Amino acid sequence: MNDIVSIRDLQVSTVIGVYDWEREVEQALTFSVEMPTDVARAANGDNIKDALDYSAVAHTVKCVVIEGKFQLIETAAERVAQRLIADFGLDWVRVQVVKPITTEGYTAVITIERGSFSPGGRPPVPPDRKPHEGSGRIPKGRES
Repeated sequence: MNDIVSIRDLQVSTVIGVYDWEREVEQALTFSVEMPTDVARAANGDNIKDALDYSAVAHTVKCVVIEGKFQLIETAAERVAQRLIADFGLDWVRVQVVKPITTEGYTAVITIERGSFSPGGRPPVPPDRKPHEGSGRIPKGRES
């Protein structure tokens, strides 16, 4: 199974941050999630019971983050990955969290992978990253 279901640009307003002022306001985080699944099985039966329900995944991400009120986006990413693996029986998940730091003029991004992607070897390279020619690895300094 080399199929991937992705959720991209999922906006979640939540309390996040370490500074006092951040604990008093909601900030927008953007999540992207990639999960392995058997798309052919779902397509053959054309039945949601055989599919990875991305609406349920999006709801789970929102609940984990809003209820967590985490200080770090690293913690948010980790808790989301753990919950998705547990609730949806995933072997592997990639979670990306984007937090605009508007007061400083930049964006913080955390990307984690949890579990093991065994069918067909390693997980696919995200579209915004290209492996170094010939090696199949991401060169140092080019990781997200």
